[in-house]
Amino acid sequence: MNPHVVGANLVVRIKSFYREKSTMFFMIAFPIILILVFGALFMNQDNMSFDLCVQDLDQTDSSAHLVKTLEIDGKFKIIKLDATISATQYAKDNKLNLILTIPKGYGWSFLQRTALNDTDASINLTYLYDPSSISVSMKMQILNSVFAGINQKMSGKPPFIRSAETSILARKYRFIEFFIPGIIAMSVMTLSLFGTVNVNTELRQKGVIRKLSTTPITRADWILSNILYQFILAVLSTMAMLLVSYAVFNVSLQINAWLPVFIALDVFAFVGVGMILTRFAKEAESAAAAANAISFPMMFLSGSFFPLEMMPGFMQTVARMLPLYYVNEGLRASMVFNDHMAALRYSAIIGVFAAAVFILGIIATKWEEGQ
Repeated sequence: MNPHVVGANLVVRIKSFYREKSTMFFMIAFPIILILVFGALFMNQDNMSFDLCVQDLDQTDSSAHLVKTLEIDGKFKIIKLDATISATQYAKDNKLNLILTIPKGYGWSFLQRTALNDTDASINLTYLYDPSSISVSMKMQILNSVFAGINQKMSGKPPFIRSAETSILARKYRFIEFFIPGIIAMSVMTLSLFGTVNVNTELRQKGVIRKLSTTPITRADWILSNILYQFILAVLSTMAMLLVSYAVFNVSLQINAWLPVFIALDVFAFVGVGMILTRFAKEAESAAAAANAISFPMMFLSGSFFPLEMMPGFMQTVARMLPLYYVNEGLRASMVFNDHMAALRYSAIIGVFAAAVFILGIIATKWEEGQ
């Protein structure tokens, strides 16, 4: 080892880093931005509240008092549902993971228990829930703790409030089955984005792409071959993830024609983003840093790992502006809920985005400038 050579090379790398302003931004400012964003997300975790839909079929002062108790002691944001609608259908249509139903007769049972001292008087409150949701168990635990507090005030007597759980899904899905589609979408995004950025910047810096203009290959041929390559990698990666998921976790997912559709849309979308990045990021390092700046927020903000409702309202709005969110939801609609209309809707949204960025990526790719 020659310390002089090592030192000289270190000085060169430091100078190169300093002169590339975009690299400095993405490698220094971007981590700070992430700290601020996720700090804002989790700083009030102890005071975090959940939305809770309540259908009060009793409509008495006693049931209204119970709802108020849930809002205060359970720190829920209560959303009251019309007593005349079907709670199960409403939950499916609005993608809710929990609805609490207060049955008719609650007020009379409460009166019997408190005023008439009838120890046999009790009531069953229904949890209509989605077992595939990661946050639903936490909500039910909070509800149970509030009801336990109410029952404790009636100590020495049988519980007044009991709960009954009813799933809104015909089949019971585990969280792992809800989680896998998000990982597939995230993996395809990462492969397509970084694969495009790394190859294009490397070949451009070596002058290979510029020399391609003197060969018979056209720009369209070059882009198409890259798309096919990224699609093959994405399919192989997805197959590997599914094989492991079935072998290790024995998952139960719907594998249908929507899976290759969303993989293809995911590839087109982020290959297009990658081509745009390599047009404006002149150095390989800055292009990779820019790709990180795009991919990492989407990994955490688009619902790949945890549900959107755990975020503040303004961040939920931001999440619904991210393309990966619609790939996540589309895959879950087709693989978990078998909802083809929802899958069609999400595919249309991500399809428009993919077409737009891919066209811009083609325009940005120029032989003569070495792109």
